[in-house]
Amino acid sequence: MNTRALPLYATIVIFLIAYAICWLQFPAMLSTRVIGNLLTDNAYLGIVAVGMTLVILSGGIDLSVGSVIAFSGVFIAVMLRDSSLHPLVVFAMLLALTTAFGAAMGFLIHRLAMPAFIVTLAGMFLARGAAYMLSIDSVPITHPFYETMQDTYWLMPGKGRLRLIGVLMLLTVLAGMVIAHKTRFGASVYALGGGEAAARLMGVRQGRTTVLVYAFSGCMAGLSGIVFSIYTGSGYSLATVGTELTAIAAVVIGGTLLTGGAGYMFGTLIGVLTMGLIQTYIVFDGTLSSWWTKIVIGILLLVFILLQKGLLKLSQSRLAGGVS
Repeated sequence: MNTRALPLYATIVIFLIAYAICWLQFPAMLSTRVIGNLLTDNAYLGIVAVGMTLVILSGGIDLSVGSVIAFSGVFIAVMLRDSSLHPLVVFAMLLALTTAFGAAMGFLIHRLAMPAFIVTLAGMFLARGAAYMLSIDSVPITHPFYETMQDTYWLMPGKGRLRLIGVLMLLTVLAGMVIAHKTRFGASVYALGGGEAAARLMGVRQGRTTVLVYAFSGCMAGLSGIVFSIYTGSGYSLATVGTELTAIAAVVIGGTLLTGGAGYMFGTLIGVLTMGLIQTYIVFDGTLSSWWTKIVIGILLLVFILLQKGLLKLSQSRLAGGVS
């Protein structure tokens, strides 16, 4: 058995067991209404987690994504309020901006040989500060195009509504799976996360790969900001504080090795849905505090980090056995 896939299997099993427990206590949890809401409510997190997965697979980290989402919402709201541009034009401008922002961070990380933690931490403050400069108040978005997107959904059997942003998240995860597992760029990302020696053996252009990884993460953060603005119908500079840590938690719970080089994009989707399932259970129960979400996520995170540690030791012992 492939030991590197064990965290993914564990994630899937935990999600299925958790869903079964929720269903036994609240049969309505299996309805398409709940499933539709689960996808809609976690759409922005799922999209930003796709970018974070690629970053962590490469052995890096991106702490700027939460601030970029907030900046994106304020940017869109202010542009639509103060100009006559169509939202699609504003979306294109925003994605170009956030992708360039991510690429610039990747360039600094490689060229200056600086830790990703430091560079993206600076990016986090920079993006949040830029959002404050645009507006410190919540700016409502009242464009008719937004109303159309908010009202667009597919009525599933059981009268559950699969909204546009939920579909967009699933398509983004699918695109992430293709990029990570079926392209040469994805192979380069895995090699980079496995260490410089492995990357050199594969002939990976480390600088180019690093820039592209962070550009991709910036693009996903911008797309997540668009989705979040559709979800809330406004832009607010204090929104999504701490989302970067939630995205990292979703990636790790999804089975991706925090040190890079191993993991699956599909696992990230399961990680996001697991976190959403915990929140849904708390809403159904009605007596538990929302802080239980943080507590359960913390426990899951600890379990998966210990699992990864154990698998690493198992792999090392196998390698040592093979050499001897």
